[in-house]
Amino acid sequence: MHIELAPRAKALFQSMKRNEHFLIVAVAAVVAAVTAAGTSYLVLKHTPIMGQRRVERIMRDYLTKNPQILVDMTNELDKRQAIEKGSQQAKVISDNADAIFRSPLSHVAGNPNGDVSVVEFFDYNCPYCRHALHDVVKLIGDDGKVRLVLKELPILSDESVAAAKLALASNKQSKYFDMHQKLLSEPGKADKAKALHIAKDLGLDVDQLQKDAEDPDIKKALDEAKDLAQKLGLEGTPLFLIGDRTIPGAPDDLFEQLKTKVTGVRQKGCEGTC
Repeated sequence: MHIELAPRAKALFQSMKRNEHFLIVAVAAVVAAVTAAGTSYLVLKHTPIMGQRRVERIMRDYLTKNPQILVDMTNELDKRQAIEKGSQQAKVISDNADAIFRSPLSHVAGNPNGDVSVVEFFDYNCPYCRHALHDVVKLIGDDGKVRLVLKELPILSDESVAAAKLALASNKQSKYFDMHQKLLSEPGKADKAKALHIAKDLGLDVDQLQKDAEDPDIKKALDEAKDLAQKLGLEGTPLFLIGDRTIPGAPDDLFEQLKTKVTGVRQKGCEGTC
């Protein structure tokens, strides 16, 4: 998984993967149909003679007459892949719980001693992360027992990296969450210039901030988040972990999903370690 992919490249890659799945489903559908018709022996026996074009014509004719088979099988494939991915992510979360939920390199907002941890992987230049900000802030405002663990994952550009480093450095002047919110809410690309402008408005010592941005611990924090994202199979930002439950992206009902999953973890706990 290459989380460095630009959005267009990533979309193309995902499209190619889906087309590959589509072809597999198509072949499976035809084989199943031919078998059901009692002609599989004839097709298999004479395929070398019939050639590829004959087989392609049989596939095309059958699928044209029975397109719903592809829809049903593709939906089933998607469902099984989602279940498998969820199971894999749950194991990764349990195996890496300390780094995900309790890393000293990550900033914690909300209640540091809260009973449920909500982790967000984000990039300051991600429009969906900007869209999610209101719901995230509302969650910790409404629920005083939520720990919000913020994972800087600047994967979209070098400008994102520069903004993330300065944001993390602001933690030494106790202004991280203020800077975090402004970087996500104020218009324009998040880069070094914007981060320094926000820092100045917040009253930070800008010269010291730039020095602190080169602290080795900041690079460790970025590397740790990237490593976790790769293990989780993250395909884009934001990604929310609520215990071992996940929410990819920023759906319109994000706030309701966050509340529901927080309640679920509070009542039932995690299947693994969280």
